Amino acid sequence: MLHSLKKMFKSNYLFTFGVIICLFWIIMAIIAPMVAPYDPVVQDLTLRLKPPSSAHIFGTDNFGRDIFSRVIYGGRYSLLAGCLTVVIAGCIGTIYGAIAGYVGGAVDNVMMRLSEMILSFPSLILAMIINAVMGSNLFNTMFALVIVAWPSYARVMRSVVLSVRENEYVTASEALGASRFRILLKEIIPNSITSVLIMATTDIGNQILMFSTLSFLGLGSAPPTPEWGMMVSDGVQYFNKFWVAGFPGLAIFTMAVGANFIGDGLRDLLDPKLRKQF
Repeated sequence: MLHSLKKMFKSNYLFTFGVIICLFWIIMAIIAPMVAPYDPVVQDLTLRLKPPSSAHIFGTDNFGRDIFSRVIYGGRYSLLAGCLTVVIAGCIGTIYGAIAGYVGGAVDNVMMRLSEMILSFPSLILAMIINAVMGSNLFNTMFALVIVAWPSYARVMRSVVLSVRENEYVTASEALGASRFRILLKEIIPNSITSVLIMATTDIGNQILMFSTLSFLGLGSAPPTPEWGMMVSDGVQYFNKFWVAGFPGLAIFTMAVGANFIGDGLRDLLDPKLRKQF
């Protein structure tokens, strides 16, 4: 696997490009206090809406705050929300779908009808309703995204488990008297997790976009928190000042594209039919 990964770095340029982009934003978010030239929340109205210059390479916003500093710090919130949402929703959906697929019968029907009920609502609308009811802050926004996201992981996991549970090694474990919990934990989930991992990698970009959309609509982090979606929202009323919304929008775009490139590369690497290429 390690050899295949090294070979893919050399042959799959989009995967390599995606890794570089995502690592860049992750590192920038971690070392933000070291690289940001200004405090992201300090206002200076004398510098209001200044275009990009040597002093402010991304310009300033309508409150005179340095946009470059806010974009760097904003990565902390957007990346944290996107990654944690995927991890939590992925874990919930994986366990839920594995139980439904392995147990089957009436339990499967009841469990999957519940997930389908959530999926029947438009994701953005449901997230907005949950967020509006609970109140707008980072934790509540992430909670709303998890509620919206986990059923998709559950359906993917269930579909794979329905196939995996028919394999001989599962039948052998049952014949040897292993408990259902042990079979689920040791045999079913490890041999079904690949599809969920690929989906999770690609979904990071989608969740960042969703979180930014909620922030854009005023349902994310509270001002003056530097967050990419909120920064784009602030810049909408200044269309002639391209830098106000342009640079945070570019950050969202590059991170989402990078995550999708990584997801496509992992699919090629982990899919047995495509792995032979590497």
